[in-house]
Amino acid sequence: MLRWGQIRNLIHGLKPALMMVVVQVAFAGVNIFYKLAANDGMSLRVIIAYRLIFATVLMFPLALILERNCRSKLNWKILFLGFLSGLFGGSLSQNLFVESLVLTSATFASAMFNLIPAVTFVLATSIGLEKLGIRTRAGKAKLLGTLIGISGAMLLTLYKGVEIKIWSTHVDLLHHAGGGGHVASVPLQSSDTGKRLLGSLLALGSCFSYALWLIIQAKLSEEYPCQYSSTALMCVMGAIQAVAFALCMEKNWDQWKLGWNIRLVTVAYSGIVASGFMVTLISWCVRVKGPLFASVFSPMMLVVVALAASLILDEMLHLGSLLGATLIVCGLYAVLWGKGKEMKNVKQLAPDAKTSKDSEPIKIVIGSPIDDSRHREEDHIFPKENKRNSKGDRD
Repeated sequence: MLRWGQIRNLIHGLKPALMMVVVQVAFAGVNIFYKLAANDGMSLRVIIAYRLIFATVLMFPLALILERNCRSKLNWKILFLGFLSGLFGGSLSQNLFVESLVLTSATFASAMFNLIPAVTFVLATSIGLEKLGIRTRAGKAKLLGTLIGISGAMLLTLYKGVEIKIWSTHVDLLHHAGGGGHVASVPLQSSDTGKRLLGSLLALGSCFSYALWLIIQAKLSEEYPCQYSSTALMCVMGAIQAVAFALCMEKNWDQWKLGWNIRLVTVAYSGIVASGFMVTLISWCVRVKGPLFASVFSPMMLVVVALAASLILDEMLHLGSLLGATLIVCGLYAVLWGKGKEMKNVKQLAPDAKTSKDSEPIKIVIGSPIDDSRHREEDHIFPKENKRNSKGDRD
């Protein structure tokens, strides 16, 4: 039977993976809400702006309260990293993603988004944040797992196969929603090849932007190891950029009106949950496990979206969905195994400094006073004490 200490260590070791699973489930909810809000006719640029505004309203006071005693001082380097973090992780990547939704389809854009692990792996390896280690079992597992996860995501998206009727809730929120931008329903097989090509390039640009954000986040966490404060800084910078872009591109002021409807729910959820709490979890995981570990969970979002769409958007599951999901899970397991093996080897090669320091006094233990050689060692180490004892003996 496992002891409580072993169970606690097991849970502590699984914490980063469990957190990233929660992150991908939350991000999948964002995509569902994006579909509903776009179907209601809301501008996606305005959604991004409101999302970062809501995240700022949440994270700024939270950082002031929770990290008031341990927050480092800001300098120009940290502010610049925060600006880049808000740009690549907030305004730019999200606007590129939603623009690709308009020109292609939500499914295609989500599939392109699953190139993030490969892009992050290449970038992190090229600048030295990740070691390739292709000759080691851990390096081969990370590379193979990344390729398997991407292949599964592509299979899930591009291959349908036969329909699999597991359940049917007969709930279709898209058909019951009003308005009608129907942005998310644009088919992939569009007759306008130029728009589809441009949408593909924008989706690829979003992948590179998000991968760069993970790299920058690793550097920001090193320079400014305060998760709430760094997330708040990113949200403030991203909100300024997104609002400025939306004001330049969106001339209809009615788009900025929020009521008690799906628009308010979408911006509140995407801002508070996704850009607030989830980005904080990602920052922590990047600091603990590195950018590759955080990026490899991205394909899992497509699995959750497919399951959620079958439940509340009345979309059918297909054989390709199940096969792709299986490959994604296998790829995730391979990368996690390789990363765990790599971290274990690092710990074995570099033991804890505190443990080595604690073991030093054990080497200078004075045993029985009968041993003359130990008496000489004691006279050398504690001369004053031994002189006092000698004087007492003469007395």
